[in-house]
Amino acid sequence: MKVQVNNKEVEMSPDSTLTQLTAQLELPVQGIAIAVNNKMIPRTEWERFILHENDNLVIIKAACGG
Repeated sequence: MKVQVNNKEVEMSPDSTLTQLTAQLELPVQGIAIAVNNKMIPRTEWERFILHENDNLVIIKAACGG
């Protein structure tokens, strides 16, 4: 299945979770937040949050500085 991650198409296995997506994209364990279809998903739900075809994800990475 295909999902949009920060406006780029990503191919995922059906019934993939957010945790699997972060592993596939080699994202850092800490310092990121993920919204799916404009809804923030708490990190505690990533393991059981199932992605669906054409979901639109926004991944935000924390940055240091001010």
